[in-house]
Amino acid sequence: MQPDVFTHRASGPHEPLRTFHPRRSPLGTDRADALTRLFPRWGFSVDDPRVPPPRTRDGWLDPLALYGRDAPLVMEIGSGMGDATAAMAAADPGRDWLAVEAHLPGVAALLLLVERLGLTNVRVAHGDALRLLRADVAPGSLDAVHAFFPDPWPKARHHKRRLVQPAHVALLRDRLRVGGTLHVATDWADYAEQMRDVLTADPDLVGGVVPRPAHRPVTRFEQRGLDLGHDVTDVVVRRVR
Repeated sequence: MQPDVFTHRASGPHEPLRTFHPRRSPLGTDRADALTRLFPRWGFSVDDPRVPPPRTRDGWLDPLALYGRDAPLVMEIGSGMGDATAAMAAADPGRDWLAVEAHLPGVAALLLLVERLGLTNVRVAHGDALRLLRADVAPGSLDAVHAFFPDPWPKARHHKRRLVQPAHVALLRDRLRVGGTLHVATDWADYAEQMRDVLTADPDLVGGVVPRPAHRPVTRFEQRGLDLGHDVTDVVVRRVR
């Protein structure tokens, strides 16, 4: 049984639309054990006040208390099973990584990777990344934001739920430092066009479509899309003011 601290809070009638599909999947013994042992050490909840993030006096997320050092902070929105996050954090130990994932199997899988690889620069938040950004992340505090293969919401009537749209991008940009980067990727062609158009339309962001940067690993999810013949598009923009 999943611990009740990890139950999802339902979206209320006046809350923003979710950009992900809430779902439940069996954890299995190893992942359930990871949540019990490792989440109190390296995780916190976006929604549950019993497992809050450390905060500054001003009420913002406190990276110094979370990581024990003052280093550039990267947020991974929708870290999935955590393989890309763990690989990038291991290759870039000078930055700290905050993975935000709404689905418990992914949270648990990343915690196991952090333990196995001995990573000290990764923390995991369970819940909605946009809610965390609005309520807890200080403006100008992030060195980078990554959103790799967010839910494409392929039906036209659901496009309003996509992560990359002007209002959300404005929030992401506000949380970046000047000079910080926003990197998104998708294997859905029409979503790639939307990502490019929305990001390049923001006057405070510069950049565009780029070849896959070497530092972004090819995940199992991405490889499945490639095997199906999907083209993958990366868009990287930088905050200029």
